[in-house]
Amino acid sequence: MNLGIFNLLFDQSFVVTALASVAAFATILTLGLPYLESDRLNARLKSVATRREELRRAQREALSKKSTLRSTPVGFMKRTVDQLNLENILQSANTKEKLAMAGYRGQGPLITFMFFRFVMPILLFAAAIVYLFVMGKYNAPPFAKLGMSAGAALVGFYVPDLFVSNMISRRQESIMKAFPDALDLLLICVESGMSIEAAFNRVASEIGSSSIELAEELSLTTAELSYLPDRKQAYENLAKRTGHPGVKAVCTSLIQAERYGTPLGTALRVMAQENRELRMQAAEKKAASLPAKLTVPMIVFFLPVLFVVILGPAAMKVMKL
Repeated sequence: MNLGIFNLLFDQSFVVTALASVAAFATILTLGLPYLESDRLNARLKSVATRREELRRAQREALSKKSTLRSTPVGFMKRTVDQLNLENILQSANTKEKLAMAGYRGQGPLITFMFFRFVMPILLFAAAIVYLFVMGKYNAPPFAKLGMSAGAALVGFYVPDLFVSNMISRRQESIMKAFPDALDLLLICVESGMSIEAAFNRVASEIGSSSIELAEELSLTTAELSYLPDRKQAYENLAKRTGHPGVKAVCTSLIQAERYGTPLGTALRVMAQENRELRMQAAEKKAASLPAKLTVPMIVFFLPVLFVVILGPAAMKVMKL
Protein backbone atom coordinates (compact mmCIF):
# COMPACT_ATOMS: atom_id res chain seq x y z
CA MET A 1 0.00 0.00 0.00
CA ASN A 2 2.78 2.40 0.96
CA LEU A 3 4.72 1.47 -2.19
CA GLY A 4 1.66 2.21 -4.35
CA ILE A 5 1.30 5.66 -2.79
CA PHE A 6 5.03 6.25 -3.32
CA ASN A 7 4.79 5.29 -7.01
CA LEU A 8 1.70 7.47 -7.41
CA LEU A 9 3.51 10.52 -6.01
CA PHE A 10 6.28 10.12 -8.57
CA ASP A 11 3.98 9.38 -11.47
CA GLN A 12 4.45 12.02 -14.18
CA SER A 13 0.79 12.29 -15.19
CA PHE A 14 -0.32 12.59 -11.55
CA VAL A 15 2.22 15.35 -10.82
CA VAL A 16 1.19 17.29 -13.94
CA THR A 17 -2.50 16.96 -13.03
CA ALA A 18 -1.88 18.07 -9.45
CA LEU A 19 0.15 21.10 -10.53
CA ALA A 20 -2.53 22.07 -13.07
CA SER A 21 -5.22 21.77 -10.40
CA VAL A 22 -3.23 23.96 -7.98
CA ALA A 23 -2.60 26.55 -10.71
CA ALA A 24 -6.31 26.60 -11.65
CA PHE A 25 -7.36 27.00 -8.02
CA ALA A 26 -4.84 29.82 -7.49
CA THR A 27 -6.10 31.58 -10.63
CA ILE A 28 -9.73 31.34 -9.52
CA LEU A 29 -8.79 32.54 -6.03
CA THR A 30 -6.80 35.49 -7.40
CA LEU A 31 -9.60 36.58 -9.71
CA GLY A 32 -12.38 36.05 -7.17
CA LEU A 33 -10.91 37.64 -4.03
CA PRO A 34 -11.26 41.27 -5.22
CA TYR A 35 -14.99 40.71 -5.75
CA LEU A 36 -15.43 39.19 -2.28
CA GLU A 37 -13.69 42.00 -0.39
CA SER A 38 -15.98 44.68 0.98
CA ASP A 39 -15.15 48.35 0.45
CA ARG A 40 -15.05 49.66 4.02
CA LEU A 41 -14.30 53.23 2.98
CA ASN A 42 -17.30 53.46 0.65
CA ALA A 43 -19.51 51.92 3.32
CA ARG A 44 -18.37 54.45 5.91
CA LEU A 45 -18.76 57.36 3.50
CA LYS A 46 -22.24 56.09 2.66
CA SER A 47 -23.13 56.13 6.35
CA VAL A 48 -21.79 59.69 6.57
CA ALA A 49 -23.95 60.69 3.61
CA THR A 50 -26.94 59.14 5.38
CA ARG A 51 -26.07 61.14 8.49
CA ARG A 52 -25.86 64.29 6.34
CA GLU A 53 -29.33 63.64 5.02
CA GLU A 54 -30.55 63.13 8.59
CA LEU A 55 -29.09 66.50 9.62
CA ARG A 56 -30.70 68.17 6.62
CA ARG A 57 -34.05 66.60 7.44
CA ALA A 58 -33.69 67.54 11.10
CA GLN A 59 -33.00 71.14 10.17
CA ARG A 60 -36.13 71.27 8.01
CA GLU A 61 -38.19 69.64 10.74
CA ALA A 62 -36.85 72.11 13.31
CA LEU A 63 -37.95 74.97 11.11
CA SER A 64 -41.40 73.42 10.81
CA LYS A 65 -41.49 72.80 14.60
CA LYS A 66 -41.26 69.06 14.43
CA SER A 67 -39.23 67.09 16.92
CA THR A 68 -38.43 63.75 15.29
CA LEU A 69 -34.76 63.34 14.37
CA ARG A 70 -34.26 59.67 13.57
CA SER A 71 -36.43 56.83 12.55
CA THR A 72 -37.41 54.62 15.47
CA PRO A 73 -35.90 51.14 15.26
CA VAL A 74 -38.35 48.27 15.29
CA GLY A 75 -37.97 44.62 16.07
CA PHE A 76 -37.61 42.22 18.95
CA MET A 77 -34.90 44.27 20.72
CA LYS A 78 -36.94 47.46 20.52
CA ARG A 79 -40.08 45.78 21.86
CA THR A 80 -38.12 44.18 24.72
CA VAL A 81 -36.48 47.46 25.71
CA ASP A 82 -39.78 49.36 25.57
CA GLN A 83 -41.84 46.77 27.43
CA LEU A 84 -39.33 46.40 30.28
CA ASN A 85 -38.43 50.13 30.30
CA LEU A 86 -34.75 49.21 30.09
CA GLU A 87 -33.68 52.54 28.64
CA ASN A 88 -34.51 54.35 31.86
CA ILE A 89 -33.21 51.56 34.10
CA LEU A 90 -29.92 50.54 32.46
CA GLN A 91 -28.89 53.62 30.48
CA SER A 92 -26.14 55.66 32.11
CA ALA A 93 -25.50 59.37 31.64
CA ASN A 94 -22.75 59.00 29.04
CA THR A 95 -23.93 55.90 27.17
CA LYS A 96 -24.75 57.79 23.97
CA GLU A 97 -21.41 59.58 24.05
CA LYS A 98 -19.51 56.30 24.48
CA LEU A 99 -21.39 54.70 21.61
CA ALA A 100 -20.67 57.74 19.42
CA MET A 101 -16.98 57.52 20.35
CA ALA A 102 -17.03 53.85 19.33
CA GLY A 103 -18.58 54.77 15.96
CA TYR A 104 -22.14 53.69 16.72
CA ARG A 105 -24.57 56.56 16.21
CA GLY A 106 -28.32 56.67 16.21
CA GLN A 107 -31.09 55.03 18.18
CA GLY A 108 -30.49 51.53 16.81
CA PRO A 109 -27.08 50.93 18.48
CA LEU A 110 -28.43 52.35 21.75
CA ILE A 111 -31.33 49.88 21.72
CA THR A 112 -28.93 47.03 20.91
CA PHE A 113 -26.60 48.05 23.74
CA MET A 114 -29.46 48.18 26.26
CA PHE A 115 -30.76 44.81 25.09
CA PHE A 116 -27.41 43.05 25.48
CA ARG A 117 -26.75 44.73 28.81
CA PHE A 118 -30.02 43.12 29.98
CA VAL A 119 -29.54 39.72 28.28
CA MET A 120 -25.84 38.99 28.91
CA PRO A 121 -26.11 38.63 32.73
CA ILE A 122 -28.99 36.16 32.29
CA LEU A 123 -27.12 34.14 29.66
CA LEU A 124 -23.88 33.95 31.64
CA PHE A 125 -25.73 33.13 34.86
CA ALA A 126 -27.59 30.28 33.12
CA ALA A 127 -24.38 29.04 31.49
CA ALA A 128 -22.56 29.08 34.85
CA ILE A 129 -25.42 27.21 36.54
CA VAL A 130 -25.41 24.51 33.86
CA TYR A 131 -21.64 24.17 33.94
CA LEU A 132 -21.21 24.11 37.72
CA PHE A 133 -24.23 22.01 38.67
CA VAL A 134 -24.62 19.71 35.66
CA MET A 135 -21.46 19.42 33.57
CA GLY A 136 -18.68 20.25 36.05
CA LYS A 137 -17.60 17.82 38.75
CA TYR A 138 -16.84 20.13 41.65
CA ASN A 139 -17.18 19.35 45.34
CA ALA A 140 -17.93 22.97 46.27
CA PRO A 141 -21.10 23.59 48.30
CA PRO A 142 -24.20 24.83 46.46
CA PHE A 143 -23.95 28.33 47.95
CA ALA A 144 -20.41 28.69 46.59
CA LYS A 145 -21.61 27.60 43.16
CA LEU A 146 -24.45 30.12 43.32
CA GLY A 147 -21.95 32.81 44.29
CA MET A 148 -19.76 31.97 41.29
CA SER A 149 -22.84 32.05 39.06
CA ALA A 150 -23.76 35.46 40.44
CA GLY A 151 -20.21 36.62 39.71
CA ALA A 152 -20.61 35.42 36.13
CA ALA A 153 -23.85 37.40 35.88
CA LEU A 154 -22.03 40.50 37.17
CA VAL A 155 -19.33 40.01 34.55
CA GLY A 156 -22.04 39.69 31.89
CA PHE A 157 -23.46 43.07 32.87
CA TYR A 158 -20.13 44.73 32.08
CA VAL A 159 -19.39 42.75 28.89
CA PRO A 160 -21.13 45.30 26.59
CA ASP A 161 -19.21 48.13 28.29
CA LEU A 162 -15.93 46.27 27.78
CA PHE A 163 -16.76 45.74 24.11
CA VAL A 164 -17.57 49.42 23.61
CA SER A 165 -14.41 50.49 25.49
CA ASN A 166 -12.33 48.21 23.27
CA MET A 167 -13.89 49.68 20.14
CA ILE A 168 -13.25 53.21 21.46
CA SER A 169 -9.56 52.41 22.04
CA ARG A 170 -9.15 50.90 18.58
CA ARG A 171 -10.93 53.83 16.97
CA GLN A 172 -8.86 56.43 18.83
CA GLU A 173 -5.65 54.62 17.92
CA SER A 174 -6.60 54.58 14.25
CA ILE A 175 -7.57 58.27 14.34
CA MET A 176 -4.43 59.46 16.09
CA LYS A 177 -2.11 57.59 13.73
CA ALA A 178 -3.36 59.67 10.80
CA PHE A 179 -4.40 62.87 12.60
CA PRO A 180 -1.06 64.81 12.33
CA ASP A 181 -0.95 64.10 8.59
CA ALA A 182 -4.57 65.20 8.31
CA LEU A 183 -3.70 68.46 10.06
CA ASP A 184 -0.88 69.07 7.57
CA LEU A 185 -3.27 68.50 4.68
CA LEU A 186 -5.84 70.74 6.36
CA LEU A 187 -3.20 73.46 6.76
CA ILE A 188 -2.29 73.23 3.07
CA CYS A 189 -5.94 73.47 2.04
CA VAL A 190 -6.67 76.44 4.31
CA GLU A 191 -3.56 78.36 3.23
CA SER A 192 -4.46 77.76 -0.42
CA GLY A 193 -7.67 79.73 0.11
CA MET A 194 -10.23 76.96 0.65
CA SER A 195 -13.00 77.37 3.21
CA ILE A 196 -12.90 75.20 6.32
CA GLU A 197 -15.83 73.08 5.07
CA ALA A 198 -14.17 72.43 1.72
CA ALA A 199 -10.86 71.75 3.48
CA PHE A 200 -12.46 69.18 5.80
CA ASN A 201 -14.16 67.52 2.85
CA ARG A 202 -10.94 67.39 0.83
CA VAL A 203 -8.90 65.99 3.72
CA ALA A 204 -11.58 63.37 4.40
CA SER A 205 -11.34 62.11 0.83
CA GLU A 206 -7.53 61.99 0.95
CA ILE A 207 -7.05 60.49 4.42
CA GLY A 208 -9.47 57.60 3.91
CA SER A 209 -6.72 55.25 2.77
CA SER A 210 -4.84 55.79 6.06
CA SER A 211 -7.74 55.93 8.53
CA ILE A 212 -11.33 55.24 7.57
CA GLU A 213 -12.49 56.33 11.03
CA LEU A 214 -10.84 59.76 10.73
CA ALA A 215 -12.27 60.22 7.22
CA GLU A 216 -15.71 59.40 8.61
CA GLU A 217 -15.40 61.92 11.45
CA LEU A 218 -14.14 64.69 9.17
CA SER A 219 -16.94 64.05 6.67
CA LEU A 220 -19.50 64.15 9.46
CA THR A 221 -18.00 67.41 10.74
CA THR A 222 -18.30 68.84 7.24
CA ALA A 223 -21.98 67.95 7.20
CA GLU A 224 -22.52 69.47 10.64
CA LEU A 225 -20.71 72.66 9.66
CA SER A 226 -23.07 72.98 6.72
CA TYR A 227 -26.36 72.25 8.45
CA LEU A 228 -26.04 73.02 12.16
CA PRO A 229 -27.00 76.58 13.11
CA ASP A 230 -23.95 76.98 15.37
CA ARG A 231 -20.54 76.09 13.91
CA LYS A 232 -19.11 75.85 17.41
CA GLN A 233 -21.37 72.88 18.07
CA ALA A 234 -19.89 71.02 15.11
CA TYR A 235 -16.36 71.35 16.49
CA GLU A 236 -17.50 70.35 19.97
CA ASN A 237 -19.23 67.27 18.53
CA LEU A 238 -16.00 66.29 16.78
CA ALA A 239 -14.09 66.56 20.07
CA LYS A 240 -16.71 64.49 21.91
CA ARG A 241 -16.85 61.76 19.27
CA THR A 242 -13.08 61.28 19.21
CA GLY A 243 -12.46 61.77 22.93
CA HIS A 244 -8.74 62.43 22.44
CA PRO A 245 -6.89 65.41 24.00
CA GLY A 246 -5.11 66.23 20.73
CA VAL A 247 -8.33 66.49 18.76
CA LYS A 248 -9.95 68.46 21.56
CA ALA A 249 -7.10 71.00 21.48
CA VAL A 250 -7.47 71.39 17.70
CA CYS A 251 -11.23 71.87 18.03
CA THR A 252 -10.69 74.50 20.73
CA SER A 253 -8.27 76.35 18.45
CA LEU A 254 -10.78 76.24 15.58
CA ILE A 255 -13.53 77.56 17.85
CA GLN A 256 -11.32 80.44 19.00
CA ALA A 257 -10.34 81.19 15.41
CA GLU A 258 -14.03 81.30 14.45
CA ARG A 259 -14.87 83.56 17.40
CA TYR A 260 -11.98 86.04 17.30
CA GLY A 261 -11.10 85.95 13.62
CA THR A 262 -7.52 84.78 14.12
CA PRO A 263 -5.76 83.10 11.16
CA LEU A 264 -6.29 79.36 11.01
CA GLY A 265 -2.93 78.63 9.41
CA THR A 266 -0.85 79.50 12.47
CA ALA A 267 -3.09 77.58 14.84
CA LEU A 268 -3.16 74.49 12.61
CA ARG A 269 0.62 74.55 12.18
CA VAL A 270 1.16 74.62 15.95
CA MET A 271 -1.47 71.92 16.53
CA ALA A 272 0.08 69.67 13.88
CA GLN A 273 3.47 69.91 15.58
CA GLU A 274 1.97 69.20 19.00
CA ASN A 275 0.10 66.15 17.72
CA ARG A 276 3.25 64.81 16.11
CA GLU A 277 5.00 65.18 19.45
CA LEU A 278 2.12 63.37 21.18
CA ARG A 279 2.39 60.52 18.69
CA MET A 280 6.15 60.30 19.23
CA GLN A 281 5.69 60.34 23.02
CA ALA A 282 3.19 57.49 22.76
CA ALA A 283 5.68 55.47 20.69
CA GLU A 284 8.47 56.19 23.20
CA LYS A 285 6.18 55.14 26.04
CA LYS A 286 5.50 51.80 24.36
CA ALA A 287 9.21 51.30 23.71
CA ALA A 288 10.08 52.11 27.33
CA SER A 289 7.52 49.61 28.67
CA LEU A 290 8.84 46.78 26.49
CA PRO A 291 11.62 45.56 28.90
CA ALA A 292 9.15 45.27 31.76
CA LYS A 293 6.72 43.34 29.57
CA LEU A 294 9.48 40.97 28.42
CA THR A 295 10.54 40.10 31.98
CA VAL A 296 7.85 37.49 32.64
CA PRO A 297 8.17 35.72 29.24
CA MET A 298 11.93 35.55 29.69
CA ILE A 299 11.57 34.04 33.18
CA VAL A 300 8.94 31.53 32.07
CA PHE A 301 10.36 30.47 28.70
CA PHE A 302 14.06 31.34 28.50
CA LEU A 303 15.43 30.52 31.95
CA PRO A 304 14.17 26.88 32.08
CA VAL A 305 15.70 26.19 28.66
CA LEU A 306 18.94 27.85 29.77
CA PHE A 307 19.06 25.71 32.91
CA VAL A 308 18.47 22.56 30.84
CA VAL A 309 21.29 23.48 28.45
CA ILE A 310 23.72 24.30 31.27
CA LEU A 311 22.83 21.59 33.77
CA GLY A 312 21.78 18.89 31.31
CA PRO A 313 25.27 17.52 30.49
CA ALA A 314 26.27 17.55 34.17
CA ALA A 315 23.09 15.71 35.13
CA MET A 316 23.71 13.10 32.43
CA LYS A 317 27.24 12.50 33.71
CA VAL A 318 25.99 12.14 37.29
CA MET A 319 23.35 9.65 36.12
CA LYS A 320 26.01 7.56 34.33
CA LEU A 321 28.19 7.48 37.44
